[in-house]
Amino acid sequence: MRTFNILVIEDDTIVARTIERCLRGDEYHIQVTNSGVAGLRAARRKVPDLVLLDVMMPGMDGYTVCKEMREDTFLKEVPIIFLTAKGKVEDKIVGLSVGADDYLAKPFNLDELLLRVKAVLRRTTSKQSDQSGAEISGGTDRKSRPMTQSEVDPVIRIGEYSLNTSTYVFTSPKKGKFRLTPVQYTLLYHLMTHPNKIFSPSLLLDEVWDYPSDTGSADLVRVHIKNIRESIEEDPKNPVFIKTVQGYGYTIQTDE
Repeated sequence: MRTFNILVIEDDTIVARTIERCLRGDEYHIQVTNSGVAGLRAARRKVPDLVLLDVMMPGMDGYTVCKEMREDTFLKEVPIIFLTAKGKVEDKIVGLSVGADDYLAKPFNLDELLLRVKAVLRRTTSKQSDQSGAEISGGTDRKSRPMTQSEVDPVIRIGEYSLNTSTYVFTSPKKGKFRLTPVQYTLLYHLMTHPNKIFSPSLLLDEVWDYPSDTGSADLVRVHIKNIRESIEEDPKNPVFIKTVQGYGYTIQTDE
């Protein structure tokens, strides 16, 4: 069984110890740091599989830590879940816009925390396995299975919009090139490879975040969609690429 390394960056000792007790076991190795600076230092010393990150900390706050990680070549792919008392929608927008994968407001349910941790690690492990398989298939085994679309052409195109599955860069005709965060990439990839299908927030939580039923918040989806629109749409309030179907969810439509 693989052991996952989880880095907890939390200045509240009681909260940090509670998280450590909740996750302790053969499956997880937990490292706790009590400041943003110490957390970054620990992450750069040994790249974790997941970071649980507090926002309000003295000195370097969680938002800055997240930005630093997303700009670091070795840490930019590490999933980050914010754990914070700042639970307003505006706070979530800020947290997710700097590159976090998820946002859990304090006080949080420990069972839900465990479910989200498992889902994030399951998703990232699956992605790593897919990439590893693609690399292996580039040798003598390639003929043993059909080539995927991304192996034939790494660029997915819908109209004038495109997503490069090798560089994680999205290109918009009006806003130019935009490098996606890992979760933004996964979300856009899912929508673009299922054009014209309408996805409810709960379905996206299931299929993109891999969260069990009743786990996660629709706000998570809405905020990520909002942040993506801000980056790729000429008029984010009147989106033409990722459209909202009132009462149902989100879709990317083709001209077909």
